[in-house]
Amino acid sequence: MSIALPKVRVGDPLRHEALSVFPLFSEASGGVDYRLANAALADESLLVEEVSEDGSVPDLLVENKGDTRVLFLEGEELVGAKQNRILNTSVLVAAHTKIKIPVSCVEQGRWGYKSRYFGSSGSHSPSRLRRSLKASVSKSVKEKRGYRSDQIEVWREVACLHASHGVESGTAAMSDAFETYQDRIAAYREKVKYVEGASGVAVAIGDRVVSVDLFDKPSTCEKVWDRMLSGVVFDALEAGNTDKVASVADVEQLVADVGDLSWEQSDAVGEGEEYRAESNRGDHASTLAFDNTMVHGSVVTAV
Repeated sequence: MSIALPKVRVGDPLRHEALSVFPLFSEASGGVDYRLANAALADESLLVEEVSEDGSVPDLLVENKGDTRVLFLEGEELVGAKQNRILNTSVLVAAHTKIKIPVSCVEQGRWGYKSRYFGSSGSHSPSRLRRSLKASVSKSVKEKRGYRSDQIEVWREVACLHASHGVESGTAAMSDAFETYQDRIAAYREKVKYVEGASGVAVAIGDRVVSVDLFDKPSTCEKVWDRMLSGVVFDALEAGNTDKVASVADVEQLVADVGDLSWEQSDAVGEGEEYRAESNRGDHASTLAFDNTMVHGSVVTAV
């Protein structure tokens, strides 16, 4: 099936070393009423914990005690409880409900309580990890196995992240990489600040566009901008100095190609509808929609 994606205008890039960040602009569709998970976690109107005292690696229990639905983003990191996790897909949690959400472990060496509830780390998965995650989750959805990831591959990507950047972690925690490189991440953020009015962002490393994220309204994009770009700093550092850069036309071509893909609908974890697609070259795309509005659409490209 085909789905109607918002028309997107690609803005001029912000560049720093190997990283290029393209702001994306789309016509406002009115948006959906929700809060972001990190804000709801901060004021404890949202509680995230293990599904039981024993826990289950691929699932967490979420209780939204608030009057507004809450949005989790694919790839965002939750820290605490028995081990740190990342979201396998974007999820809208209805007000005053409890649901299980699909996650992957990014702290292989710990399985013991650090806290009862999870908090937000403020970090987002690097593009290599997002690519692996999205590909395996899409495969699982297609095979009717739910939103499961290849957990071994996720651990492998975290191990590669640590090895590539000389990070030491007693529990193999992805969060230790972000803590070790917090000054470098802050320096990159200063160079690629949010562009007023943008409702999405495309990221390129060197001359290759690696990801696109689009939201239903600029206010969401502004709030998650720094977080979404935190992980790609590692990709940029690994690429080193390069004279090759992606262009606006490269991003426009990717966006156009995604619009032409054949999409398959799947049952969303929470509220709304989810759609997924894969290109012939291995790009993976997904979109979470609610009330005919795309809340979060994303693409991660093939290597």
